[in-house]
Amino acid sequence: MTPTLPEWADHYHSALDDRMGIELVELSAQRVVARYPVAGNTQPMGLWHGGASAVVVETLASLGAFAHAREQGKAAVGVDLSVTHHRPVRSGWVTGTAVPLHVGRTTTSWEVVITDENHRRVATGRLTCQFVQMG
Repeated sequence: MTPTLPEWADHYHSALDDRMGIELVELSAQRVVARYPVAGNTQPMGLWHGGASAVVVETLASLGAFAHAREQGKAAVGVDLSVTHHRPVRSGWVTGTAVPLHVGRTTTSWEVVITDENHRRVATGRLTCQFVQMG
């Protein structure tokens, strides 16, 4: 299935996204989904890196927050990040799914659930973003 993504998303990614191998599946102000390969994103013991989980949370929640903020001519910047790890992953792919918990006038908070290929929860994260003027 080929993802349908907003046109602006083609130009809204970073070198870190590319390096981690992100495959964006869905992107809207209500939900963001992406896949990441475990290979190349591991710590020395061969497990999915906790920092990689933090990048997934920050990236997906920021994309969703920006999808909302851009409708008001604003941008979204992360101000608080937390990640809890539940189980290790050694191979395959992980999928991150981000949904908003709160969308206000000046801030938004998102929950991101990271699962393995068997749909088991690997990590849960939360990101709060502040809306700021673009430019």
